[in-house]
Amino acid sequence: MAECSRALPNNMLFNRCILPAIAAAYIVFLPICARAQQNQPAAAPIAINIGYLIQDVEKPIPISRLDVPPPDEGVAGANLANTDNNTTGRFINQLFTLTAVHVAADGDVVAAARTLASQGHNFILADASADAVLKMADALKDQDALVFNVAAVDDSLREENCRANVIHTAPTRTMLADALAQYLIWKRWNKWLLVEGAYPADKTMADAYRRSAKRFGGKIVETRQYKEAEGSSPRTDTGHEQIQAQMPTVTQGAADHDILLVADESEVFGYYLPYRTYSARPVAGTAGLIASSWHPALEAFGGTQFQNRFDKLSKRPIRDKDYQSWVAVRMIGEAAQRVKDVGFKAMRDYMLGPNMEIAAFKGRKLTIRRWNNQLRQPIILGTAHLPVSFSPQEGFLHQTDALDTLGIDEPESKCHLRQ
Repeated sequence: MAECSRALPNNMLFNRCILPAIAAAYIVFLPICARAQQNQPAAAPIAINIGYLIQDVEKPIPISRLDVPPPDEGVAGANLANTDNNTTGRFINQLFTLTAVHVAADGDVVAAARTLASQGHNFILADASADAVLKMADALKDQDALVFNVAAVDDSLREENCRANVIHTAPTRTMLADALAQYLIWKRWNKWLLVEGAYPADKTMADAYRRSAKRFGGKIVETRQYKEAEGSSPRTDTGHEQIQAQMPTVTQGAADHDILLVADESEVFGYYLPYRTYSARPVAGTAGLIASSWHPALEAFGGTQFQNRFDKLSKRPIRDKDYQSWVAVRMIGEAAQRVKDVGFKAMRDYMLGPNMEIAAFKGRKLTIRRWNNQLRQPIILGTAHLPVSFSPQEGFLHQTDALDTLGIDEPESKCHLRQ
């Protein structure tokens, strides 16, 4: 200190005296700053609230016990996507929440949807019938709410009954039928024997196959209707004997065909047909070779890590509805992370706008059809254990996007939400 009091050149005075004094003061001040920052409250994360509305459906007991739906079907996929969203969200101060609500088959779906919206759930996944989705959309049309149809495959929801506040991540019947038809035509299995069930959904699926045949050059050589025999009890000890004797008669004496096409959405008889046809023919449609949005054995396009994460979370294989729910929640997360203003209108406009793309383990980015809010997506064709192919098939061309060869295209659509 005595040296500092003597006259020194300016540079020496700074280096020997002033600089050490500044350093000493900084060392004392730094802990004080750190304590002040620790005591300062962190900004609350921005909440993005998602609702999952499930309408219970009364259905016949599945033919196979392997097809009994798990209690968390659909919700499990949404939960995985919510975890994915929060993995990124924590770095940008966003918090995604998911609330699941069950409604009885005869319950008030509209009331449940309104309650979720009033509680700040701006995005609602609808795991419900087409009629229920339509009622929800109409009830919420004047509110800050966007509905995601994750289950209903009815084309009418995207056509004459389309709504601007509904995004469809579930594929349509015509998308599924076209995906299968393209593969059959690619294989040159052009002659189809169609067997349809007696329920309305079965007949609608059969109509979708007829449309696909006309569109791509298949020929339905004959149509037969399956009527369940009175007193049949295939689940009893002697049930397999009844099935083995009865099923060949369904296709006996049929016109010459390359493949048996089954329209049995109600799952009453279709799974009994493979290896029980009168003639040795492959089976496709709702049994045998099946078109779907996902396959639990898909490992291409990063599917392995996706499957593993779902298995770890839910302790079971992923199902179509899980995938469709996962895509819906990831779309919400993608929008929240892309827009500057994380408000409902900005997020909605982004999801419905031209820049919306979602990476979803199918080898290409998925986008939204602007004329009816349907998610474009490849369709997987597979058997119980493995994927067989992906549609659209090579050689089926489109002027803008090959994915639009699946389902009702814009020129033939009855819905034009954003012309």
